[in-house]
Parts: sequence; C-alpha cells; structure tokens
Amino acid sequence: MRLRRWTGLALLFPLAAGCSQQAVQAGSSSPPDEVPAPWFDEAAAERGLRFEHRSGHDGENYLFPEILGAGAALFDMDNDGDLDAYLVQAGSLTGASPSAGNQLFANDGGGRFEDVSAGSGADDRGYGMGVASGDCNEDGVVDLYVTNLRANVLLLGDGSGRFEERAEGAGCADRSWSTSAAFLDFDRDGDLDLFVANYIDWSLADEVRCEVPPLGYDYCSPKAYGAPAPDSLFRNRGDGTFDDVSAPLGLRAAFGNGLGVLPGDFDDDGWPDVLVANDGTLNQLWINRREGGFVDLALEMGCAADEHGTAKAGMGVAAADWDGDLDEDLLIVNLASESDSFYRNDGTYFSDRTAIAGLASASRPYTRFGCALLDFDQDGQLDLFEANGRVARSEESHADGYAQVNRLLRGTASGRFEPLPGDGTIRPTAATSRAAAFGDVNGDGSVDVLVANRDGLAQLYINRNPGKGNWIRFALKEASGRPALGARIQVEIEGRTRMARVRSAYSYAAANDPEVHFGLGSAELVRGVQVRWVDGTLETFGEFPAGARISLRRGAGAVQPR
Repeated sequence: MRLRRWTGLALLFPLAAGCSQQAVQAGSSSPPDEVPAPWFDEAAAERGLRFEHRSGHDGENYLFPEILGAGAALFDMDNDGDLDAYLVQAGSLTGASPSAGNQLFANDGGGRFEDVSAGSGADDRGYGMGVASGDCNEDGVVDLYVTNLRANVLLLGDGSGRFEERAEGAGCADRSWSTSAAFLDFDRDGDLDLFVANYIDWSLADEVRCEVPPLGYDYCSPKAYGAPAPDSLFRNRGDGTFDDVSAPLGLRAAFGNGLGVLPGDFDDDGWPDVLVANDGTLNQLWINRREGGFVDLALEMGCAADEHGTAKAGMGVAAADWDGDLDEDLLIVNLASESDSFYRNDGTYFSDRTAIAGLASASRPYTRFGCALLDFDQDGQLDLFEANGRVARSEESHADGYAQVNRLLRGTASGRFEPLPGDGTIRPTAATSRAAAFGDVNGDGSVDVLVANRDGLAQLYINRNPGKGNWIRFALKEASGRPALGARIQVEIEGRTRMARVRSAYSYAAANDPEVHFGLGSAELVRGVQVRWVDGTLETFGEFPAGARISLRRGAGAVQPR
C-alpha cells in the first residue's frame, strides 16, 4: 500500500482537525444549581435491541471504509402501526472474518424489540454503510435499500417481516462505495425513484497509509485518494425496477465525496430537488429542471460552502422551517474544528446563519454525523440532536479513541439553540456514533432516537422529558397506501402557521419515520390542515385534537384549485 507520512497536524485533512479536542459536555444557559431534567433514557439493552457493529479493524491496518459505518432505520415493516428497527453491519474488508449480517428487530407495539433477522431475508452480509426506506413497487409495504462498499441491495418487503433481495434484477445494484440514499418521486409520476450518494473510488489494492506523529498510523483523508465519486439516480419504471438516468439527467456534471442526502423542494417550484453533503468538497444542490434534468446550483444559491467560501467536511443533513416563513432551512453538520453550517432559506438563495442560530462555537469540539431538527420537548420550537464520533484518533483515555458524547441542543423562541448537558440522558456515554434514526418507537407521541455506533453497541434514546408539551402526528398516505414521501403539510396552531415535509431520508446513513410530528406546547387543537401532494394537488382537511395520530390519505380531503 502507498504510504503517506503527515509531519504535522496542520497538514491533516479536515477529518483529523480537532482530534485532540476533549469531548466537552457544554452546559445550558441555566444557573449551575438548576440542572435540566434528562430528556432521554438510553434503553437499547432493556428493550431487546441488542446489536454490536464490527468494522473489521484489526489494530494495525487502517482501511478507510472502516471509519464511516454504521447505518440504522426505523420503519414499519408489517403495517401494524409501530416502528421496527434495522441495523447495518460491516464485517471485514480483508475477509479475515465473515460479516454477522444486518439485523432486523420487530417492535411489539410498546417499544420492546425482538431480533427476527433469522429467515427474514434482510440479513445482508455485504460491507454495509447505510439504509433508505420507501415502498418502491407500490404494494403498500415498505422496502429497504442498503448501501454497501460494493454492490448495494434492494430488499422488497412482503408485509410479514420477510424480504427478498432484488437489486440486480431491478437495475439498482450500484457498485460504488455508497453511503446515504433516498427514495423520492423526482419526476412526479406516482412511483418512487432512488438517489444514491457515493463517496470515493476506493479499492483495497489502492489503499493509502497515513501516519500522524506522535499517534502513529490512522485513517486518511478523502483528499489523500483524490478520487471523488459521482452520485447515482435511478428512475422507477413503474413496477419497482429502475433505469440508471444519472448521466442523461446531468448528475455526472459534478463529483463529490458524498455522505449525506436530503430530498426536498428547495426552490419551492413544486418539483423535488436533492441536497448532497460532501466531505471536503463543495456541497451539491441538485435543482430539478423537470425534462431538463438536474443542475447543481449550490454555489449560486449559497449552500456549497460556508460564509467564508470554505468547503467543509459535510456529513449529516437536516431541513426544517426554522424561522416560520413556510420554507425549509438547511443544516449540514461537519468535522471537529469546523462549525455546523446552518443556512436560512431566503427564497431564491440561502444565507449562512450558523452564528445567529448559536451553532458557531457550540458544535466545533465534535465530529457530527447523524442529526435532526425536531421538537423533542414539544414546546413548539425545533431542537437539535447530533450523533458524534471522531474520524481521527484522540489522545484521550477512552478505550475507543474515536468516541465522543452525542449532543442535544434546545431550541428557543429567539431561534437560537442552547446546549443541554451531554446527550440529554442522565449518564452520557461516549461512543463513535454514526447513523441516527428518528421516530416514536413506544407509541407515546414523542420522538425517540436510534443511534448506530461504529465498533460498538447501538443505543436507543427513549424520550422521557417530564416537561413535554402536547403533540400531534400526521401519517400522509398516497392512494396505494404508501407513505407520501415529498408531500408538504401546513397546519395552524393557535394562530401560527407551520409546515413540514414528509421524508424518510435525512441525518446520515439512516432511514427515519416519515410521519410528521408537531410539538404543540399548550395548544389542544390543530386547524387549517392543508396538504400539497408531490404532483402539486392541494387538499384541505378538518381540524384535529392534540394527542392523536392522524392518517391523511390522498383523495379523502377537499381538493383545492392549484
């Protein structure tokens, strides 16, 4: 293998910056004697969710793909109304030990899990990275797409917890090093297409060894390889099989080190776009030009780099209406020593508002991967959860030199995020966290978090905040019964209009519950519910009480003129 010796930390790629930073648990703005009550209980083991990721690292060789797993999904595999779990395993890049396979866990309806991997067909044994969820064959059952170092897999569900692998026959077995993926209906024809983010062109034969004095060998930067990969776009033929339309629709016009994928309508023209967070290269914002394909307008629209023009080590991605102006603002999380990138949507361009949001210094000590902007305490303000873990070793005394504590930041009425102690649990634990998947696993109406940790046990954060406000959840369904990925919902809560989009793909290497959750504070009623389906059809629905899970099916509301 090629050897590259780095003579100083200043020469390291951005992934190594900040490797000696301490895993500081920044406090909140509360007085020292007013410690906030924990928002979460970590309860994976006691609830039966036992999964241990293995990267295959042998202590001597540092093979680059080992540092970027693992993926996680929360999804309803059997249409029983609760969220099941899927965790992505790696294995060994050298074949020294076979992979144990990905694991599937069935939810009993109360947030307790049983490992049902055996005989499910979902226990893929590729060198896994991430997972996406969506009903790609319109049979009313959610399917999974698993990204691997080599060939990806498409797992078609039958509704009973059984899956059949069909990627090769379906035409979507991308053989790149894929990370995150997303199902979306980019052409608005009523079926789900597939976008896949690819990282670098890597092979074991071309691996590079990087030495970081005085720590010795460690993982390299993507810049050490100089081989950014093109992303892939697969158009659904209408039957759950796909055509690769990456080149004809313009996605070969720009390459990057893709890690995070986020579908949305970022120019508000009614057509789905895609944001890709790239590691050390400019982010891409693929704007949908309909029959003209896609064009990358990240530079023109202000979200390719930060306000200083610097391309950061983009990892996880999230979007939400932060400022209440009924469009979605963007969050891209980055490497230690680099702040988060928080972009306000100003209609035709994005403005970097990281400092105004309180994230400029609060995020810098951590390397962030999985993330979400959600209302965990249900007070009507968005909060922020970030799953952290280094990609370069630290001199700290953790058994895992890459481990960091995850972070929870509370949203305020001013629009700023205030760090709470540690990860929001009573006993924060450091790990090398990667994917974070979000959804209500125990059916109490509040959002929980499933975190996959590289070379460690998965964590399940159960939301138990004693000061939570009221809530409401909306399950938006297409006529076929599948989740209406890409649909936009707008509601009125005590005179305030709020919006959200149905999506499963955000965070990093994760598939999330597509149901839309609103925290209501003290409000007891939601009015003015309006849904814009992916094809542009507008429907209005009645008012609904707090504390309910509401299913809205296309065609059941009052259709409005466009």
